[in-house]
Amino acid sequence: MRIISKPIALLSLLSLGFFHSAFAESLGNSPSVAVSDNALHEGVSFSCDLNRLNRIKTDMEAYLNHLGISSNLVIIRMDQSKELLTLTLNTPADDTDTLKLKDNPRFAIRDRIVYLPGKNGELRKVLTVSQKEILLALLQHGRLTEFNDINCSINALKDQVKVRQNIVAWSENLNWVWPDGDAAEWNTKYWHKGTPLAKVKLHEALADAFNHQEKYSIGCYTAAKLVMAHSVLDYYRRVRNDKSKEKLVKARLLSDQDPLVDVEPAEMWSFEKDFDKQKDTHAGKILTIKYNVAPKNFVPGDWIYVLNTDPVSAAKTGYEGSNGIYLGRNKFVDYYNDHYHAYSYQEKLNEVYQWRNGVFNRVRDAEKAKPLSDNDFEKLSKSPSDGGLVMGFRVFPINFF
Repeated sequence: MRIISKPIALLSLLSLGFFHSAFAESLGNSPSVAVSDNALHEGVSFSCDLNRLNRIKTDMEAYLNHLGISSNLVIIRMDQSKELLTLTLNTPADDTDTLKLKDNPRFAIRDRIVYLPGKNGELRKVLTVSQKEILLALLQHGRLTEFNDINCSINALKDQVKVRQNIVAWSENLNWVWPDGDAAEWNTKYWHKGTPLAKVKLHEALADAFNHQEKYSIGCYTAAKLVMAHSVLDYYRRVRNDKSKEKLVKARLLSDQDPLVDVEPAEMWSFEKDFDKQKDTHAGKILTIKYNVAPKNFVPGDWIYVLNTDPVSAAKTGYEGSNGIYLGRNKFVDYYNDHYHAYSYQEKLNEVYQWRNGVFNRVRDAEKAKPLSDNDFEKLSKSPSDGGLVMGFRVFPINFF
């Protein structure tokens, strides 16, 4: 679902020191080989001068070893003529699926415990996705994540892995209220209709939406933006404790005094009938977009969109589609704790598909659901243009390195 109640604000990106780039990472120690152009469009790539690339290759080997990634799991290619270092997961070329990574014993993926601040500042344990799984997903076939120019750095990659882990951690235990077509509700101590009060610090307003979730009745579009805005700012403020980056993220979010407006790039919604390509040109304040990602290829921390292609049920407010966040381990966010805090991939597709059958509550409307076969799910995994439901883009944090 996407409902916009605030005007679109245009941003001056360069004045805020913003770099519109992606991130990635991979493994080391495997031999560098000559490679054709076709092999340079998957996995993770670094593009800069050869001296830096050689250092990055060495640093990557140490980083991957630190994460417990065996050297035989990643293919490293160095193209000196193009000044390009590419790293790809050592899986079959047609294997683009990241949902099953944890099920593969070769990767030895285990969840990790992180600590998040709760009410009154006390820390709470959260079991969440590992940085190892995030990195392996970035290396899988089916998409390319690039580090160029100023972001051609192992530290830029590490930052992106960690900020993605923070996004997932904050998404693990959500209990917001579903408005079901009614107006959204906010804790008026901190917010006025989705805008923080002037007297309130931004990080405190965002944190309250997670510490007092029962006071927030919001749709999945707003929920996705809250998760992204809070998690990215919290990463630079608390996890990394980088005052300059915290100031930069905060400045971007508050550039129009509406931190939840234009979090994502306008082009994310270019498929909508009312999209105006002349007016909707803003870049995302803190998020960027990757197109033509292979089906079933998700990196933990990705914001995805599952489109309801049924015109009848899609006309019902809140059921135009579903804004999801991938949590790794074949899990997608459950903002309202309707399904034990997470949906598997098939459960998420089934949820959106069944809206056309009048299943708006999985318990109350269970008898209306029509069973889907494995072949049905394969078809639904494709993009809407190919008869499926899953949009072929992924939206994720900008690299503020």
